Amino acid sequence: MSSTFRPAPLVLIVAAALTAGCANSPWSADRSEHATRASVVAHYADLAYANYEDALLTARALDEATDRLIASPTEANLIVAKEAWLAARIPYQQTEVFRFGNAIVDDWEGQLNAWPLDEGLIDYVQADDYQHELGNAGATANIIGSSKVNVGGETLNVETLTPELLAGLNEVGGSEANVATGYHAVEFLLWGQDLHGFDNGAGERPVTDYATGADCTNGNCGRRGEYLDAVTDLLVSDLEWMVAQWAPGSSDNYRAQLISADANEGVQKMLFGMGSLSLGELAGERMKVALEANSYEDEHDCFSDNTHNSHFYNGQGIQNVYTGTYRRVDGSLVTGPSLSDLVEQTNPELDARLNAQLDASMTTLGAMKSQAENSQNPVPFDMMIAPGNSAGARVVNNAIIALVEQTGSIEQAARELGIEALSPDDAGHAF
Repeated sequence: MSSTFRPAPLVLIVAAALTAGCANSPWSADRSEHATRASVVAHYADLAYANYEDALLTARALDEATDRLIASPTEANLIVAKEAWLAARIPYQQTEVFRFGNAIVDDWEGQLNAWPLDEGLIDYVQADDYQHELGNAGATANIIGSSKVNVGGETLNVETLTPELLAGLNEVGGSEANVATGYHAVEFLLWGQDLHGFDNGAGERPVTDYATGADCTNGNCGRRGEYLDAVTDLLVSDLEWMVAQWAPGSSDNYRAQLISADANEGVQKMLFGMGSLSLGELAGERMKVALEANSYEDEHDCFSDNTHNSHFYNGQGIQNVYTGTYRRVDGSLVTGPSLSDLVEQTNPELDARLNAQLDASMTTLGAMKSQAENSQNPVPFDMMIAPGNSAGARVVNNAIIALVEQTGSIEQAARELGIEALSPDDAGHAF
């Protein structure tokens, strides 16, 4: 199916019923002079809370959709489950800006969003077109097809598939490519391997992989359903925990810790998160690596060909933090005192330039998204990075350049606010 996002009815129903957990404050530009560092940090926590609430809301919708697929494996239910996964990626990808600078998020997020993964750890793969990490003893373990797996000389009992068991299998054998949980494990279980290489087309897992009796294809259909059930349940419980960390009204969660600390530390975390996601992670790990290596194995949402949306909403998350705004899945807008307000108070020219650069980055990421979703001639990310595709490479490079440029202004904004050495994470890349 096309990777173009079409929200599932269940997602729309749940989203329409959502009551925002934090106030959508009517903050306006003419009040920007009243912003303080403390109020900006407090609103940053409001943004995180709203964003993670939406990630949880859509993960619950995904969990319900996959439960229906398992109970009734029809083509229609598979399509709805895929659409629910695509919908869930929209808010989650915007939360990644909170990862950098907040250790509680960075230490947690690997269980939800680790990639790239050697999918043969989880289920069957087509051996003649399966690329995996060299030396990974778990690359073909096939948990679904086994009651016991041997990885690196250690035999593990995987007969009963539970969220706890799957969480414990992440990085089994010491390989970061052994990812057993999170969005990408679910993605693989819904789409299957993408065997199209640099040609157009995503994974094509048949719905009969979840069928019963003689209709079952590729074996272990019941186990596959058990795995999908366990991994989506874990996704929901992980997000419930993170929502609680940002919830107002608690004296012993991360939000309370952040707000009670020196506001300058909070401002530094915000800017470091923006700069690190912009430079090392998005421009570097997620685009530059894949483009320079011409490697579709290094694209983010590789099974569904949804990588363009993954990148776009990462960029949106960066802009959200600077402007103090977040558009919720129910359409409401969370807004309040922002970094932009603080920078404008001391250097209006820099604030205008950084806002323009953030807009320019979203334009380049939007161009990537538009080409991938073109109804006549779609060019998803894995086609853009193909050898010899100079037009596709130009689209990706334009986005990388824009992200690098905005990072320079993010560093300047930090200096303007008294942070002399922001040093955003460049993940070892030179730009």
